[in-house]
Amino acid sequence: MDDEPLTDWAERRDAKIGRLRAVPVVPSNGPRASHLNPDAPRAIERWNGHTWELYGFAAGLAETQAILYPEAGKPSPSGPVPKPLGSGTGKHRKRQAPGPDSGGRTQR
Repeated sequence: MDDEPLTDWAERRDAKIGRLRAVPVVPSNGPRASHLNPDAPRAIERWNGHTWELYGFAAGLAETQAILYPEAGKPSPSGPVPKPLGSGTGKHRKRQAPGPDSGGRTQR
């Protein structure tokens, strides 16, 4: 059996320390999905390497997202980067006109 070395596992586990998650504070039989209860308060929990511990509270979904994803609220300095079309002849591309050396035939 190919087991990974313990040091690799420990590095992977330690990389997750400090990760935050939000847990809606709703009755046990209520829906827990964030889009179903956007105004429900949330407990913010932090992973300490062994268990999730209480880190703080948020009043609603918007405040929770600001805590969990602070970089999302900052505008990017250069704006969105357009993706240029790459070369190729995929199905979504228009066929290229036949070249002078192809004898008038199109390649498929």
